[in-house]
Amino acid sequence: MKYDKVRLASIGYELAPNVVTSAEIEEQLAPLYDKFSLRRGQLERLTGVTERRFWEAGQPIWVPAAKAGKKAIDLARISPADIGIFIYAGVCRDNLEPATACAAADNLGVGPAAEVFDVSSACLGVLSGIVRIANAIELGQTRAGLVVACESAREIVEQTIGRLLEDPDPATFKKSLATMTGGSGAVGVLLTDDSFGDQGHRLLGGVARSAPKYHGLCRWGPATGVSASAPMEMETDAAAVLEHGVKLGAETWQEFKSVLGWGNGQPDRIVCHQVGSWHRNAILKAFEFPSDGDYVTFSHLGNIGTASLPMTAAMADERGFLQTGHRVGFCGIGSGLNCLFLGFDW
Repeated sequence: MKYDKVRLASIGYELAPNVVTSAEIEEQLAPLYDKFSLRRGQLERLTGVTERRFWEAGQPIWVPAAKAGKKAIDLARISPADIGIFIYAGVCRDNLEPATACAAADNLGVGPAAEVFDVSSACLGVLSGIVRIANAIELGQTRAGLVVACESAREIVEQTIGRLLEDPDPATFKKSLATMTGGSGAVGVLLTDDSFGDQGHRLLGGVARSAPKYHGLCRWGPATGVSASAPMEMETDAAAVLEHGVKLGAETWQEFKSVLGWGNGQPDRIVCHQVGSWHRNAILKAFEFPSDGDYVTFSHLGNIGTASLPMTAAMADERGFLQTGHRVGFCGIGSGLNCLFLGFDW
């Protein structure tokens, strides 16, 4: 896919207020650690995650999503009435129906002519939403679109800890390790055409690849309903996800560079989905990409699902890591398995 008319105008984000350290999570798991003589500190050592953030208990999902969306709108200095497509793309939702996007769009004052709907694509939700909006802009169907997402890890982490304490089992703990890296946050990504001026960063194109035969390697599902507070289970075969995810990512990377015509030394910077240190190291090795060209937030924010990559990009931009003239790759890998890489002229 290639684009000529699409700009990433702005990214807004909302941080969850409560910081929870890996040491605090291990303290809650103390009976299990003691039973199996597990050493304290291994959660951080194995994942590189020192801390993550949680929302207050019972936080409606649409509220932070709308706040992040408003920040994106304000940064771009456009009116909510200009938005022709409004997408909610988080894994966490408030209801089976209506779409969580409806509550957020109503709060923001999005106009009645806009399409308003949810998109689900595991941790690639926001990137998938970006592509849906970019396609519409390129076809002249809309001038601007906003994709928002909010993820909440408090509930799944607390419920997983409860299950482990109720039925201590080393195999279950191993499958739950990735769950413990989960964090919470919200983002809003605004895309426009050139009629709003030359603000933002031009979207050049991207590549999607999939390997759905590995759909069973990571599963996060509620026992009832879809809200973050519903009883849920999450199990991840981390080793298999890493092996097959990195392989798919490396194949996507080569095609991605070919489609965009990027040679050696390009892109200048990449922003990847934030999983943990083991995943980052394997990806950089597979891409043959230098570590100083990749921006990291998982150490203090954990894995915030769909919000991880765009929030990391916004922070990298704020801190000058992404600069005007850089060629930047957004590299998303999600359970399923799916890959979606997007390239920007920053």
